[in-house]
Amino acid sequence: MLLVKTKIGPSEIEGIGLFADQFISKGMVVQKFVPGFDLIFSEKDLEKLSGVQKKEFLRYAYKNKNSGNYILCADNARFLNHCDNPNLISDNPDEEIDIAARDIQVGEELTVDYRDFDEDFDFKMKNYEK
Repeated sequence: MLLVKTKIGPSEIEGIGLFADQFISKGMVVQKFVPGFDLIFSEKDLEKLSGVQKKEFLRYAYKNKNSGNYILCADNARFLNHCDNPNLISDNPDEEIDIAARDIQVGEELTVDYRDFDEDFDFKMKNYEK
């Protein structure tokens, strides 16, 4: 769940991106997993989806490296794009919390490094990113 003001818009990285709609200071918590709001899916849950549903789901969900479960953010956090030098980092990937790695200006795209938490990173890069 996002904890700061954001907006979505066209991204130079990939399709739609998530952008800061307020100044975000270094160390500020920007997003965290909230049970009951954000969703957890197992491999068995994924098998229940049709081909089209599964493809769309996998575009926006990520596979947690530790649990093997899929996480789908219920808000616009699902539009965070990958960057090799992101402005959001997780100081503890087990907690599913993203903090600002540096000061972030209004209008700046918010990015994360998918390799830090998404077991399906290679799949996403091959099938969805430019």
